[in-house]
Amino acid sequence: MGIVAGLDSSPDFTRIVVCDTDTGAVLRQGYAPHPVDTPDGAARPSDVDPQAWLLSLGEAAGGGLLEGVQAIGVSAQQNALIPLDAQGNTVRPAIVGGDRRAQVAAADLIDALGGREAWAQAVGCVPQAAQPVTKLRWLAKAEPENARRTAALLQAHDWLVWQLLGRPVRRTTDRGGASGTGYWSAATGGYRLDLVELALGHQAMLPEVIGPSDAAGTTPEGLLISAGTGETMAAAFGLGLGFGDAVVSLGASGSVMAVHPEALADTSGMITSLADATGMHLPVVTTLNAVRTLRGTAELLGLADLESLSDLAMKSTPGSHGLVMLPYLEGERTPNLPHTAGTLAGLRRESMKAEHLARASFEGMLCGLADALDMLRGRGVEVRRIFLLGKAAELPAVQAAAPMLFGAQVVVPQPADYAAIGAARQAAWALGVSQGALDPRTPPVWQGAAAQVLEPGDEMAVGQAVRQQFVSVREQTHPGAFRA
Repeated sequence: MGIVAGLDSSPDFTRIVVCDTDTGAVLRQGYAPHPVDTPDGAARPSDVDPQAWLLSLGEAAGGGLLEGVQAIGVSAQQNALIPLDAQGNTVRPAIVGGDRRAQVAAADLIDALGGREAWAQAVGCVPQAAQPVTKLRWLAKAEPENARRTAALLQAHDWLVWQLLGRPVRRTTDRGGASGTGYWSAATGGYRLDLVELALGHQAMLPEVIGPSDAAGTTPEGLLISAGTGETMAAAFGLGLGFGDAVVSLGASGSVMAVHPEALADTSGMITSLADATGMHLPVVTTLNAVRTLRGTAELLGLADLESLSDLAMKSTPGSHGLVMLPYLEGERTPNLPHTAGTLAGLRRESMKAEHLARASFEGMLCGLADALDMLRGRGVEVRRIFLLGKAAELPAVQAAAPMLFGAQVVVPQPADYAAIGAARQAAWALGVSQGALDPRTPPVWQGAAAQVLEPGDEMAVGQAVRQQFVSVREQTHPGAFRA
């Protein structure tokens, strides 16, 4: 069939992979940082001119990278809100990331609709500072003139697809991207226009939600552009996730997501019900404390890096000699304890050694993520295999403890830009459907990610004992936290 390209526009850079349409093998790739000036040590800006993404795209595609490509898929950072005026021009820079300015707006929206349960039933999630619906509320309150001028709304991948197609009258998005807005329901497959008006103060034009294998359009040069999707959905597609698969992502904060056939409405708000890039669903549970737990412990012990912390932890044994860390250093979302702090329990003379504290930090982080996994399992989500992502997934202490604590096979894929690969796979799907070579309901089968596979084996019972030790301390310290 030929070759296709996947483009991933992350918060910091653009990565492009060119793949063989039949196998998914990466043939060539390009990279360019976004030309956004962020001084060393400064926080990433919350307002970004989306033209920076186009400039980065152009640089990444230089040197004839896209020569011979027949179709392009676009993945991009989620939660970026681009307000447009009636002529299609940006009203203000895109509002990106987890914008702290919108925290009050999130609380306002929750109250305005009647509470967390009302939001969970309406769109499968409870407003958070990062979501477009919350940023709309902030815009209406903080910049009323810009809010009044806002006539249409796009997210990052919507805007990039629209630009690649030459800014046509028709603007599109996909289920995955739409499901993160806070004004589209994965359960019903429709927009909640009343929630846009609740947040912004008036209606605005929204992009048409097209199917996973549909094309957004074709450029004048004949290049097919697929629907595009958010980074999370593209990465899941690039990894080749299916039923029974979950992903545990280890960043400063952590997240757990799994493929499920239906949308989940969680009245506690701990499960966010997203759609995936194939027509299925991706329920997601987030923890605020993952690798930041390890970094904090390394600093406390005077260690230079996480590798040193891992080496030290490997000198201890499962259970850390009774030492238990509840890793709620920044408060926590799962369970919902926003104002709490971390806890260190089980201090005895024999447990007060550096290696036991190091091990307790790894076990505490992973037990917190196991709590998130259990949130999904408790709602009927099947988890047989867990993909472990993030640089910390390569640490020996993580790999030693994760299978026994999660109680499942753990797969550690080799580092790759799975979001860009997922975007390319979507492009191959749309191209195959347009040529009559692929079923619109069945994506192309590509070779799986090269990975290390870790089995819980005989240590399953030991892991469950460590989990029970963690749960007992959590219940004593925060009784009923998961029932609140």
